[in-house]
Amino acid sequence: MQYYTYEMAHVFMHPVRLMARTLKAQVASPLNPFADLEFSKNIAAACEVFEGMTRRYGKPEFGITETKVGGLTVPVREEIVLKKTFCNLLHFDRDETVVGKRYDPKVLLIAPMSGHYATLLRSTVQELIKEHNLYITDWTDARDVPLHEGGFDLNDFIDYIIEFIQYLGPNTHVIAVCQPAVPALAAAAVMAANDDPAQPSSMTLMGGPIDTRRNPTQVNKLAEEKPISWFESNVINFVPFPNAGFGRRVYPGFIQLTGFMTMNLERHTQAHMKLFENLVKGDCDSVNAHKTFYEEYLAVMDLPAEFYLQTVKTVFQDHLLPKGEIMHHGQRIDCSAIRKTALMTVEGERDDICGLGQTEAAHDLCSNLPIDEHYYYVQPGVGHYGVFSGTRWRTEIAPRIREMIRTVQFKRRTGGTETRMPLPYHTLHADREAIVDWRAPTGAAPNGSAAG
Repeated sequence: MQYYTYEMAHVFMHPVRLMARTLKAQVASPLNPFADLEFSKNIAAACEVFEGMTRRYGKPEFGITETKVGGLTVPVREEIVLKKTFCNLLHFDRDETVVGKRYDPKVLLIAPMSGHYATLLRSTVQELIKEHNLYITDWTDARDVPLHEGGFDLNDFIDYIIEFIQYLGPNTHVIAVCQPAVPALAAAAVMAANDDPAQPSSMTLMGGPIDTRRNPTQVNKLAEEKPISWFESNVINFVPFPNAGFGRRVYPGFIQLTGFMTMNLERHTQAHMKLFENLVKGDCDSVNAHKTFYEEYLAVMDLPAEFYLQTVKTVFQDHLLPKGEIMHHGQRIDCSAIRKTALMTVEGERDDICGLGQTEAAHDLCSNLPIDEHYYYVQPGVGHYGVFSGTRWRTEIAPRIREMIRTVQFKRRTGGTETRMPLPYHTLHADREAIVDWRAPTGAAPNGSAAG
């Protein structure tokens, strides 16, 4: 019923939005002799803020048409290389006629399936394609998938990841951002247990809820407060007609967005008040920056109900992965089976969605990895989104991931016989007694800071 109410509200608001756009066009028209009056500017600004807050935002485009490689501007083309019911594997193909044949590491970037589209990682992609052969999971809005196509749950998510890695072949490096850290780690464990020749060379988990019992956030506490039956009764809805997925049970994106907005309501309110002020002043740069962010942030997608409910129960309530009790098609997933996939975890110091230590927990689970293939980094001064976007991502985090990938690639190419290379980030000891900064001179005391 919530979904139908939401749809009807949009229908009823459509003529109101149309009137707001019409009024704005009239008062802001250069033909209006009163357009420069403060009163007219206030009306135009109010209409624009109202229209932006009440309209529906469709799926954004990545819009990445070029990148810089070795100082050269290289055209980039998006291509779908593998189609699945609930996801497309998207490749960012750089024009080799400009830059020549390159043998950059293959990277599979796993975007979160948590209400926003994969384009939320646009800045992540923009940085990675400079020096990597990049692929990304482009998840499909569940409301657009016909009911006869079947369901999608956590097991299917793991299957998709395994299939994508196998498609890309050996020497693939996986980066999972936020929610897919759990299925990515599970997929690597399944492939390791089966001695799959396509096991990824490295896996980077960024701000992921591996063990939400550590330093729980408000999001974690909300997930534990209610039984799974409450979530099924209160947030699961049927996709209304005339959408292609009519009749499918989903966790609607607008409910997820409402939760996110409520968590930081004061900040979002102030942002829109600032937008109003900037519109009145004519500060175009600030207005465009606001619109760019919110056009992405307010574009949401529906999640399959079975996937959402299983994730809540498995990851946030029962903590099956860190307990070693998670199952995949009847087979227990054992992360200690991972021996050939280097592990790096990245966390934000001020992350209020995935608390410090939750992603780091993956190192305890991958107990049979060599000591020098555990990499742990905490970025000071950033929250959840700062882990994969913004200045700190470009200047602090991405270079460390790039160096790790190339170090691991070099080690695999030489059969692991070469001496360990100095790394510009921290390596986590298996005994967890010290975090070593390999930039320190030989014999120096370990740096106990996890932040760098």
